[in-house]
Amino acid sequence: MDLGILSVSGVAFLTFSVLAIAALGYLLGRITVKGVNLGTAGVFIVALLFGAFLFPVLEKQLVVGDENAVSFTKEALKIVENLGLIFFVTSVGFIAGPRFFRNMKKNFKSYVLLGLVIIGAGALVCVLLIVLGGRVTSVDHDTFKSTMVGLLAGALTSTPAFSASKEAVGELGAHFEDAVSAGYAIAYLFGVIGVVLFVQIVPKLSKADMTEELKKISVQADDEKKKDVTNLVKIDEFGFSAFALAAILGVMVGSIKVKGFSLTTTGGCILVALVFGHFGRVGKISIMPEQSVLRTLRELGLMMFLIGAGVTGGAKFVQYFEPVYFLYGAVLTLVPMIIGFVFAKYVLKMPLLNNLGSITGGMTSTPALGTLISVAGTEDVAAAYAATYPIALISVVIASKLIIMFC
Repeated sequence: MDLGILSVSGVAFLTFSVLAIAALGYLLGRITVKGVNLGTAGVFIVALLFGAFLFPVLEKQLVVGDENAVSFTKEALKIVENLGLIFFVTSVGFIAGPRFFRNMKKNFKSYVLLGLVIIGAGALVCVLLIVLGGRVTSVDHDTFKSTMVGLLAGALTSTPAFSASKEAVGELGAHFEDAVSAGYAIAYLFGVIGVVLFVQIVPKLSKADMTEELKKISVQADDEKKKDVTNLVKIDEFGFSAFALAAILGVMVGSIKVKGFSLTTTGGCILVALVFGHFGRVGKISIMPEQSVLRTLRELGLMMFLIGAGVTGGAKFVQYFEPVYFLYGAVLTLVPMIIGFVFAKYVLKMPLLNNLGSITGGMTSTPALGTLISVAGTEDVAAAYAATYPIALISVVIASKLIIMFC
């Protein structure tokens, strides 16, 4: 059956691709070596491999005689990517919202400031590499810049920054979006593994007494009275309506341009969801989805986004890959992380576990937080992560857009 670009074989090919990548990706992510695993990053790696090697073959073998199936799949993967992005960043905003503005007020000199230092260092290194590396590369400036911003997003494992960068270069053409995707793909793997290893190695190198460190950890207590939510009216049991409203408003806010600058879908959805999550209600009406729903949509969105972006990036990965880009990606991971750790230890005087928790947030590394919880033996370190993560997330999105606009 052929319905123009939409066809039965096209839908079947898309469904097969997405589900196969998800299944194999999570299997790969589950493999643990000495306590370290890739988690959802496994999905991205499988998507890259699929896009680089299998997608071209399957185009020829599975959809012979139906060119519309291939066109539909490529367009539909864009939809999967964008819808996944909206799910992911809106969920992050809702989850961070209840504490974000209070942490901004109470802890600016510690967690929030550290987030700014880490992202600022990463952005500065990226700019320096663009200026210095651009003088010796044979690639044109805009392509090199697009690749470097992708490397920055991958080095900091920041999906929103990746998306914002792709949107920012979108007006220049698909070629530059591919360069961003390739850069992200090259740096992402080390970005994940580098931070995961860092939070395990530092306590060992410093010969930290974890019993003593646990006593030092300062969990920021929420002294605000808990809001009475028992009498609030819920539009639906799970809060899907509130989530959908925040996402719609976020897309609208993100599309507003002022002198060529916009928050994009990423920034708009995060901002609106942060506000929704902060207030949690409008009068007697609840505008806060259930936490279980938010966690599920966050993971589902991340998976969908990584599949859509990974297949597209994988198709161009071989074309853009250069060994020096991997080195740049490693530098963009290590330098901000080390600067952040030293700043937190010697300037902010943070205890070790608070320091490392903040580093995982500043590097926007959820896998590293999971590893740190195992190392520390307590989930209290997540408080530092939660305090630093939102400001780092928003900062890296803004930094990526500014680098593209002005470098």
